This record gives sequence, C-alpha cells and structure tokens, in this order.
Amino acid sequence: MRNGWKSVKAWAYLLAFVVPLLVVAGLRIGGAAVLLTPAFTFVLVPLLDLAVGEDRTNTTPDEDRAMDGERYYRVLTWLFVPVYWAVLVSVLRAAAAGGWSPLETAGNVFSLGVLGGIGIVVAHEMGHKPGRFEKLLAKALLHPVFYGHFTREHNLGHHRLVATPEDPSSARLGESFFRFYPRAVGGVFRKAMELEAERLRRDGRGAWSVRNEIYRAVLVPAALLGGAFSLWGGRAAAALGASAVIAFSLLEVVNYLEHYGLERRRLENGKYERVTPLHSWNSNHLVTNCFLFHLQRHSDHHTWPARRYQVLRDVPEAPQLPTGYAGMILLALAPPLWFRVMDRRVADFMQRQRETQLVEGTGAVD
Repeated sequence: MRNGWKSVKAWAYLLAFVVPLLVVAGLRIGGAAVLLTPAFTFVLVPLLDLAVGEDRTNTTPDEDRAMDGERYYRVLTWLFVPVYWAVLVSVLRAAAAGGWSPLETAGNVFSLGVLGGIGIVVAHEMGHKPGRFEKLLAKALLHPVFYGHFTREHNLGHHRLVATPEDPSSARLGESFFRFYPRAVGGVFRKAMELEAERLRRDGRGAWSVRNEIYRAVLVPAALLGGAFSLWGGRAAAALGASAVIAFSLLEVVNYLEHYGLERRRLENGKYERVTPLHSWNSNHLVTNCFLFHLQRHSDHHTWPARRYQVLRDVPEAPQLPTGYAGMILLALAPPLWFRVMDRRVADFMQRQRETQLVEGTGAVD
C-alpha cells in the first residue's frame, strides 16, 4: 500500500463524524436542514461511491503489524462514544422544549436514529476486541439503541452459525427484508438469551442470576427511557425510543444484505463447512468503506473477526455487491428491485461454488 494512499484513508475514516455534525446542524438551523443527515447518508454517499469507485488495495503483512498498533485508529472509535452521547442529549433536550414542526420532528428523530446506527457499527468493531475497555464502550453505544444483547449473540451465535438456517441474521434466498426483519429482531434476542443461559450454566448459575447480561440489556434501556422521561418529559422519551428503533432497523437491513442467499454446505459428517470469505457479501466501494470503518469488507471480517477495521482485506474470490452499503440499503427496501439485482448474483455465485467444489475444512457446527 502506498504511504500516500494510506494517509488518504486514515483521514477518510473521519467521515463517520460528519453525521453528528449534520445532526446538530439540522437541530440548530431547523426547517429543511433536518434532512441534511438522511441526504448525506442515503443520497450523497451512494453517489460518491459510484463516482469514486472501488478500492481493492490491501496492506502488506508488515503494514498490518504497524497499522494494527497505531493508536489513532482506535481513538477514532473511542471518540465516537462521547460524541454520540453529547448529540443524543442535545436532541432529547430540544425535543423536550417542543416547537418542532412535523417535518422537524421526523427529521431530527430519523437523523438521531441514523447516528445510532453508525454507533452500532462502531460498537460492532469494539465488541469484537478482547479488552474489557472497548467492550464497555461498545455497550455505551448499544444500550441507547436498545440492542445491548447484540454483542453476545453476534460474537458467539452469528459468527458460528452464519449462512446456515439456524442463524436468524442470515437472510435466505427469496426472502424480502420485510419478512426477514421480524425473524431477525426476535431471533437475535432469543439466541442471545440462550447463549447467556448456557454461559451461566457453565458457571454453575441459573438463568435468573443477577449476572445475566441480557437482563441488563433490557433494564438499562428501560432506565434510560425512564430517565429521559423524568428529566425532559414524554417528548424526549418518545424521541429516544423512536430513534432506537430506527437505529437497530438499520443494523438489521445491513445484516440482511451482508449474507443474503449464501449458504454453507453440509459435509458428509453432518457438519457445516468451515466459515470462509465465500459466505459473506463483500464491497470495496471506497466512500462507504471509510464512512463505516471498513464494515463492507465483511468477508475478511468473518474469516478473522478480531482483525481491526483498518487492516481488513479485500478477498477477490468473495461474492461482490454491486455498490456500497448505503446504496444497497435503499435497494433492500424495494424487494422487486432487490430480487432482480441480487438473485442472479446469488445463482451465479452458487453455480461457481458447485463447479469449483470450494469447501474448506471439516466444519464445526452440527
């Protein structure tokens, strides 16, 4: 990787911080300015993806080691936590003051939800890391969007069961987002409860233990809602609740597009083949990759979940999305267009899988 290109990408990761600035700008200016955040996220970013194109550069092993240790990349994700909370409090206080038009109400709440959705992306990055500090920061971003159970299920459930019928976060071929959504939201919570109960049993405790993390994932958001209501009233509590639903809905539409139609095959021993880059849709569109901390290099992430975002790699043999996530989210909300674009790609990829017999390892999931 050329040093100049590395510097460009290092600065480009600051794109994530444009959203909190736009949320505040919309809040302060009012009127049509409340549409700045959705316009940036779902209009400008997809257009920039098309204009700028793809980035298929990978770091060398030496660059991997050097960049993995650079604190700058970690600090960017850490800083997102106080920035998010500052904007959250500002929006809730403004909601309590009243005086918003219907457009301003919808725009400010939706913008806060978009910010919360990016917060989940940042929490996903930190939640995969071994240190307790980053896991706590991840929870600080997940609880306000009512998805504190996400890390437990995602790390221990989704990553093990991805691209199998047992995974609630893997969309099936021919399944629209609107069919996938309730299955995913309910299934992720149930799976998180099951995994936490298993952990507590191994520790010799019952599921009703005070150490049950999933209960905290319910109680903390309830306390946040109660706190918002006590401090600022019903409008603030309603804004918090609505923005949380928007945030985790954005997460689930991303889950939908990340594995749509891809399947791990069962081997003769009855287990699924090992997770490989072939079981996640990949995208190298540069702008959204920087905007979402390389989340789109999802194939490499599922192969090496602990790898930090700045050194995630392009995997050429992985199935490729036609554009970045920002554009694919819009496509997923129009099922006929989604099926027209994606089902052919799934069929082509599965045919290539059959022809090449790409099966790696003996699997580990019954």
